[in-house]
Amino acid sequence: MSTQPVLVWCEIPVRNLKKACEFYSKTYGYEVKITEDGPNPTAVLNNETDVPAGNLYVGEPGAGGGVTVHLALAHGDTVEAASARATEAGATITGPLVEMPFGRWTYATDPDGNSIGLFQAAG
Repeated sequence: MSTQPVLVWCEIPVRNLKKACEFYSKTYGYEVKITEDGPNPTAVLNNETDVPAGNLYVGEPGAGGGVTVHLALAHGDTVEAASARATEAGATITGPLVEMPFGRWTYATDPDGNSIGLFQAAG
């Protein structure tokens, strides 16, 4: 059996990388900053585990269609608090609060119209 996670990487297209970094940092509770490590500027998404999960890049957003990327909130954060911050930062909360044994989340669209999940792990 493989130890490779099912989701290896995600890329979220945004119109303005600096503004998107501010939104994702404020919403998820960890720093998202621009890096010049690759061929184009991007902003790597990772939390306090320092295990990157994807990146933001300058591109054409999907206007709420397509895949929904669920990103974990900072340790100890709540869906309710993140939803309030996300709304204040320009997101629209689009879904109900969903609770499962492994965690809870709600759906939103970021200021660029990308479908995102605000995920709080159980425990």
